[in-house]
Amino acid sequence: MQKVTILCVGKLKERFYMDAAAEYSKRLGRFCKLELLELPEERLPEAPSPAQIDAALAKEAAAIRSKLPAPALLIALCVEGQMRSSEELSRQMTDWAAQGISHLVFLIGGSFGLHPSIKVQAAERLSMSPMTFPHHLARVMLLEQIYRAYQIGAGSKYHK
Repeated sequence: MQKVTILCVGKLKERFYMDAAAEYSKRLGRFCKLELLELPEERLPEAPSPAQIDAALAKEAAAIRSKLPAPALLIALCVEGQMRSSEELSRQMTDWAAQGISHLVFLIGGSFGLHPSIKVQAAERLSMSPMTFPHHLARVMLLEQIYRAYQIGAGSKYHK
């Protein structure tokens, strides 16, 4: 069974996000060994300078690196990443499994995204959309898409 880790900068606070994430986490238990890791988001002033943002992202990147399991394939979610359909994601996950990649780590940054150094470290950069979403919602969307990818791979009727 494939292991999937979702590494997130920032904690879920709203009950509706927690409930949705819990539901998809429960559903994914049939398909993979899921682990959700949350790292604290660096605090910034109300109107941070670019240098302050970069310093915070660098600290978050160091915290991310300290939690990255090895060996694993790192997939960073970022706006400049490649957009994939649900079917393409399912095929890619199946291909990774066929290549012997047994552990996938999906990375979601905080409010200001991810430091460029961690994006470069990722084997894959994935974009959900050119639109901007709250990173809390991105977690729920990612969980649903991973669940959908496994359902597509299993040939179920979930994906229409």
